[in-house]
Amino acid sequence: MKPGLILRISADLAMTVLLLLLMTYDLIGQAAHEWFGIAMFLLFILHHVLNRSWLKSVFRGKYTPMRVLQTVTAVLVLLSMTGSAVSGVILSRYAFTFLPISGGRAFARSLHMVCGYWGFVLLSVHLGLHWGMLSGIFSKHIRLPKTAVICFRIIGAAAAVYGVYAFIKRSLPGYMLLQNRFVFFDHEEPLALFLADYVAIMILFAAVGHFAMKLMKYIYKGKIKNENKNSR
Repeated sequence: MKPGLILRISADLAMTVLLLLLMTYDLIGQAAHEWFGIAMFLLFILHHVLNRSWLKSVFRGKYTPMRVLQTVTAVLVLLSMTGSAVSGVILSRYAFTFLPISGGRAFARSLHMVCGYWGFVLLSVHLGLHWGMLSGIFSKHIRLPKTAVICFRIIGAAAAVYGVYAFIKRSLPGYMLLQNRFVFFDHEEPLALFLADYVAIMILFAAVGHFAMKLMKYIYKGKIKNENKNSR
């Protein structure tokens, strides 16, 4: 595996771990949340630097439905990350206290909540949209027995199904739509159980992204075949 590819995968894995830790917020403390947020934003910038060839091609070439889906998702992720970063700086009580910021905290709190939860869902979908490419890279370098692959798929499917329950149980729809303006954290709950629910939710939306991409490819290929038949 090439060093550049290893760096990109390592950065993406680190972002995935940080994304999950950021969702724990009050359970790990605001100071840790702020520093993890800064690390996440820096990795987000690194991710785009490492994938600058994609940025250069945004306004070039033909836009298929699959490419439109990927681009729209990437833009929404960018907006959510920017909103999280800006509101996070305004709300900061540790990392950015040296900045002369006053006022706007009520709006920043709502913005941070919306961008944080939408960002979590969108980044999970973004992961799923590229899962075919990632699994192809890993299967090229790591050979797993068929039984292991089947087991992983069963576990993934079970986690995605549970993710639907966890998504509702953790009140994410209410946070994403600002129906609930304050996030409740049970400090008696083990951190591992909290993270397990969010891993399941991440798998759920990664699966949504993955199968949305497969469905669009299937429909698009069928359309191309029909066009070729009609042109004969």
